[in-house]
Amino acid sequence: MKKILLLGAGELGKELVISAKRLGQYVIAVDRYAGAPAMQMADAMEVIDMLNGSEIERIVVKHKPDLIVPEIEAIRTEKLLELEGKGYRVIPTAEAAHLTMNRDAIRDVASKELKLKTARYAYATSLEELIEGAQEIGFPCVVKPVMSSSGKGQSVVKSEQALTQAWNYAFEGMRGDKQKVIIESFIPFEYEITLLTVKQTHGKTLFVDPIGHRQEFGDYRESWMPLRMKPDLLLKAKRMAKKITDRLGGAGVFGVEFFITKDDVYFSELSPRPHDTGMVTLISQDLSEFDLHARAILGLPIPEIQYYGPSASAVILSPGSSDHFPIIQGVERALKFKKVDVRIFGKPTARPYRRMGVVLARGSNIKNAKNLAIKAAKKIKVINP
Repeated sequence: MKKILLLGAGELGKELVISAKRLGQYVIAVDRYAGAPAMQMADAMEVIDMLNGSEIERIVVKHKPDLIVPEIEAIRTEKLLELEGKGYRVIPTAEAAHLTMNRDAIRDVASKELKLKTARYAYATSLEELIEGAQEIGFPCVVKPVMSSSGKGQSVVKSEQALTQAWNYAFEGMRGDKQKVIIESFIPFEYEITLLTVKQTHGKTLFVDPIGHRQEFGDYRESWMPLRMKPDLLLKAKRMAKKITDRLGGAGVFGVEFFITKDDVYFSELSPRPHDTGMVTLISQDLSEFDLHARAILGLPIPEIQYYGPSASAVILSPGSSDHFPIIQGVERALKFKKVDVRIFGKPTARPYRRMGVVLARGSNIKNAKNLAIKAAKKIKVINP
């Protein structure tokens, strides 16, 4: 049995705890507020400010974990580098967590060091720098914080007049304490994918079938798989994913995002952990992304991934705010549909458009699975008392 310290206890962490517990592991869930979803499943919990390095070190010394597993970006990753130097194992590595905490660091590694194809980009730490950078990149362009979660703070800017609004929106969506945005040229992509890449301690790198997804206000709303791609473009994406995950090292699941045009592949972003769009794997296959992550970080074998057929997910959003546990109604109506499942995250508070759960569905084809997931999700309502 390993002792796992999970830094970040949201819905992705909750599913990871479940996967780890099925394998007999001991988990301490950590977050900035009590009652977070993963805390409800874990053996122990801690409430700390994860941007406070001293607090992170305090609980690490207290619990002496075998594995430190970051589940979110907003962590004082410099402390993880120190702890790894003292003999603690960080998943996948402390450097991977540090580089991917901010979009600027991982983008520079991808573009400048590894020469992966990306959108043209620039950085800004003030509105004046944003205006200058956008003029250089050209319009339309994409503006987003270098650190945020689930696409928050991201906007497409079509004119210089809209830059002030984009700057303010980016600040609203920032996580952590780094006041910096990235400006990207807009790629006229046909679709975007998440390619879940599984690095094993003892075994070859595996790839989950590509996942398509739809975003709204920079946040994922639906995902589906398998997304049909031209074989040469899928091969190119796999080669790029392997190249950057080999550079980051360690073991575990990496959520690698790509823009796909008619005849090319552009690296977009990377998370060294299970990805929100990958929640569809809870119904699409025998080993979800959380099962795969647990096995990989524990050094357990993954002989194969068995798929069940076309699958989709659709999120359940809160329409408003609540300081108390929201009431979830309509789950029984959603579950009347065949080949549908529901995950309620158990978040103790709500805010407008916060993800409170997800509906999962399988269908005879992708269109059918997507429609079924969306239809079932509409049956569920979040009531904020």
